[in-house]
Amino acid sequence: MILAAGQGKRMHSARPKILHALAGKPLVAHAIDAARATRPLAIAVVIGHGAQAAQGALAAGDLAFVRQDPPRGTGDAVRCALDALPHDGVTVVANGDCPLIPPETFAALAADAAHGRLALLTARVPDPAGLGRIVRADDGSVRAIVEDRDASDAERAIDEIYTGALAAPTALLAAWVAKLTPHNAQGEFYLTDVVAMALADGVPVAATLADDADVARGVNDRAQLAAAERIVQRRRAEALMRAGTTIADPSRIDIRGTLDAANDTFIDVGCVFEGKVTLAVGATIGPYCVLRDTSVGANTEIQAYSHLDGATIGAGARIGPFARLRPGAVLADDVHIGNFVEVKAASLGPRSKANHLAYIGDASLGADVNFGAGSITANYDGANKHRTTIGDHVHVGSNCVLVAPIEVGAGATIGGGSTITGGAPAGELTLTRAKQVTVAGWKRPRKKKPA
Repeated sequence: MILAAGQGKRMHSARPKILHALAGKPLVAHAIDAARATRPLAIAVVIGHGAQAAQGALAAGDLAFVRQDPPRGTGDAVRCALDALPHDGVTVVANGDCPLIPPETFAALAADAAHGRLALLTARVPDPAGLGRIVRADDGSVRAIVEDRDASDAERAIDEIYTGALAAPTALLAAWVAKLTPHNAQGEFYLTDVVAMALADGVPVAATLADDADVARGVNDRAQLAAAERIVQRRRAEALMRAGTTIADPSRIDIRGTLDAANDTFIDVGCVFEGKVTLAVGATIGPYCVLRDTSVGANTEIQAYSHLDGATIGAGARIGPFARLRPGAVLADDVHIGNFVEVKAASLGPRSKANHLAYIGDASLGADVNFGAGSITANYDGANKHRTTIGDHVHVGSNCVLVAPIEVGAGATIGGGSTITGGAPAGELTLTRAKQVTVAGWKRPRKKKPA
């Protein structure tokens, strides 16, 4: 059960808090994914503020959405959602704005609850302000969870806090939340009151102290969201480094999807990875590059400030700096794409090059093609896209326009400055060039001097 009905007023946003992005996906999706990893029988997501937007963004066949309206606290939220879950077994409760609890921890709570216990996840934090405190008896057993707003000064001094995650046999949890009353200062039904009910019923309360206090971090404002972002990114960077990737500065990398990096890959500072990105052995990513849904071949170098989206790149290629590969760019081995070159919906064969200031769109280039500086494929007629086909060993000179649809035969040469509209035969020089004229005695206009 994922509790995600809160408004998140401290975000100061029209967007529901749970839909703010963390590491490239909605905040609440992290809790949902952790829940999925435990392979539960069912998952209920309790929504309230912005319910329609939340359900639209998160909709999936394995999620049951439950509306809590009006919001009346965590206990009421659990009561609303219990009917959406199987009535036997155990129920794990998690907060949608606590994204850092790993699946293994949820699984451990469920295992404790399966032995007839109320299982709590706790943590010791340096600043427990605003969080529920774990009150223990002299023998160390849990006596209660006291919300910060209802705590005494002595209880506020406790640094062990309740993380918002618990598990219990479902039948017991249903009986307890049915008896909750809004006796606190806010008139809300607190889920934490089930601790006292469990103890009164003789049910053991097992409190597991988290090894890493970061799992207790919730997100209530944008500063906390940014702090959680850095934790997630550091975890991902450390996992990559342990697996054989060199990262120049683990504090300056953002993975907003999945990054599969092979051994001996190198990632420089300021890089962003979105969607699904794959780096083969020995690939090098220069500083401040953005890669989205892209595959990079072995020993390929992506130089600084390049932007790759939906591209497939072979081995031994060199891209950038300041290159842009758009969806459908397919580059074979040893291709060179240089500075200020854009490639879209185009394939380049082995060893082909476009080293400077070029646009290649809706095109197929063979092997060993040299595409000159300032040259473009003119693929759009104002209504439709057309394709350019260039054979092997073609040399396109500088500042040429190839007006699609067009075919350039293998071994052809296109003279610099040409606009080609009718195709070019294989093995021949084709050019369109006006005769050069020098106007003798011509004078450049000059500004008139003021009177």
